[in-house]
Amino acid sequence: MSSIEFTPVDEPLVRRAAAVVEHARRLGLTLVTAESCTGGLLAAVLSEAPGSGTQLHGGFATYTKAQKTVALDVPADLLARGTAVCEAVARAMVTGALAHSTADIAVAITGVAGPACDEDGNPVGLVHLAAGGRDGPALHRVLRLGDIGRGAIRYRAVSEALALLDAALARTDAESAAAGAARRG
Repeated sequence: MSSIEFTPVDEPLVRRAAAVVEHARRLGLTLVTAESCTGGLLAAVLSEAPGSGTQLHGGFATYTKAQKTVALDVPADLLARGTAVCEAVARAMVTGALAHSTADIAVAITGVAGPACDEDGNPVGLVHLAAGGRDGPALHRVLRLGDIGRGAIRYRAVSEALALLDAALARTDAESAAAGAARRG
């Protein structure tokens, strides 16, 4: 049996999550997660933050292609003709998480944490993130971390997902401000 590798949840990560939860609270927005290679770690980190009980509506942990289709309505043909680790799937996970929740903003993570390539041949360390609301396209980011270890990949994916989620909240805030200014004429 190989050694067990874990992903630390440390104070800096929880502080980043707390800042994101506070940002969502200030905007009156709620959050949902859709995770694959992090298996719910992002939701767990967000749940550590003060105020998460009202801002975090929940999360989906969807490791397999079949579960992505069942739980998040990721199109089966998208997964069949391609890979589960790509921009289109990350964006579809955001759409599905929003469709199956009451949250305003979703963040998705799909990737390969290791210890080996996935069934589609994607390399260890490839991670796609997406975050957005019900209006407009989700923001996207791709990470090519290499084989830095399963725990390190999952940590970096959660950290980068928090940053992308914060950017999606900022975009939503800016769009709301612009719409308000346009109404005031």
